[in-house]
Amino acid sequence: MSKAPPGPPRAGRTLALLAFTQLIVALDYNIVYVALPDIAAALGFSAASVQWVVSAYAVGLGGLLLLGGRAVDRLGPRRMFMLGLALYGAASLAGGLAPDSGVLIAARAVQGVGGALLTPATLALIYRGFAEGPERNRALGAWGMAGSAGLAAGSLLGGVLTNYLGWEWVFFVNVPLALGAALAAPRLLAADPSRTSGFGGFDLPGAFLATTGSTLMVFGLASGPEEGWSAPRGAGALAAGAVLLAALVVVESRTRDPLVPLRLLRDRGLATTMVVIAVFQGTLGGGYYVLTSYLQPVLGYSALEAGLTFLPLTVVCMAAALKIAPVLLGRWGVRTTLSTAMIGTGAGIALLMAGTPAGGGFWTLLPGSVVWGVFGGVAFVALFASAGAGIAPAEQGVASGLASTAKEIGGAMGLAVFVAVATAGLAAGAPAAPAEILDGLHAAGWTAAAVTVLGGLIALVLRPAPAASPMPEPADSPQKETIA
Repeated sequence: MSKAPPGPPRAGRTLALLAFTQLIVALDYNIVYVALPDIAAALGFSAASVQWVVSAYAVGLGGLLLLGGRAVDRLGPRRMFMLGLALYGAASLAGGLAPDSGVLIAARAVQGVGGALLTPATLALIYRGFAEGPERNRALGAWGMAGSAGLAAGSLLGGVLTNYLGWEWVFFVNVPLALGAALAAPRLLAADPSRTSGFGGFDLPGAFLATTGSTLMVFGLASGPEEGWSAPRGAGALAAGAVLLAALVVVESRTRDPLVPLRLLRDRGLATTMVVIAVFQGTLGGGYYVLTSYLQPVLGYSALEAGLTFLPLTVVCMAAALKIAPVLLGRWGVRTTLSTAMIGTGAGIALLMAGTPAGGGFWTLLPGSVVWGVFGGVAFVALFASAGAGIAPAEQGVASGLASTAKEIGGAMGLAVFVAVATAGLAAGAPAAPAEILDGLHAAGWTAAAVTVLGGLIALVLRPAPAASPMPEPADSPQKETIA
């Protein structure tokens, strides 16, 4: 790893910026879910097509994460961090001003492109700036806590903004946040080493195949529920994406300096993490869809009431990521922590489903929300601790890009599958009774719980690691002075 330039920022302030950026991304994720019914009514989305407000972001993000990760390694994490923030803020402004569904979907896709640069850059800065073990676990805990805080704030803020100012403000709110982070970055992030600049030796064929293949896979998964799985936009896009990704493997095996070094895909830890993170994000998206659909179409909650109901889940998740996850990773290691957290997350989703009768509400959902929040917060931190473990500093960007690509493809697949399960018994184009909607939501929720537990069993494939030495108290530990 290269030496940091003179006069570097303190790691505490740097971590605060990186955590704040994760808060922005998470805020946008949850704030949109709460606003979906109002967006659908205002811009003419159908019940099936409104998922594109979420899925368009996933297409842009999932399709470009591998390219974004390699760009971080080649061009420097600070440059890509600032470019990602600029795209994110500009696309948020365009989304709030969107006059129709097409413009909003395009803006969300550009937001995804910004996220495809921002996510690997943020993770690479954490992986490079904080030593593997207790120090990195604490940093990832703070990063995960900020993400959970964004989800919590998104639930509440989305309801408040949609209720009083209109759905447009769930996008406008990102603009000043992204601008503030972009202005702080040059002062708080160390300059990129000069050797990372330039495109010399960049694997353009690999970049084309990875970007196009991943985009088609996510697009096909997102299109299936609306167009039908046998339609060109569903099965056709999936088949084309699979062919291109297979071609990527062939091309990368013959390239001197590949976009995706195949040895990373053969790494047992990273490969297993990619599978588990796809399961985690898929069932997370499915669970949020089920919970939102239960609160609003079934119970008739307003956007504000739905946002308040999400609060226990996300606040508990925030506390678990910051306080519990680093301790468990230090005592148990990644494998045991991740497996236990995934199984516990599945149990939390199941308990939540048990609290969704026709006459339920906030208090019947509370036990499941707490259990899901505790274990989900631990699982999120453990997944990204696993993704960066043992990876060389010069390849942290592409490793985080691989893990994040699996996360986004898993999220798109999960949302598509759970929307299909939840709406399987509903007549197309006809209004459904709450009891009919609830039957489908229960089927989707119980399936999500079972799949999450399966993900916990898959995590046992990870190599066992000796527990780290006990961590010093964070309040008394000296802060690292540089980040490079």
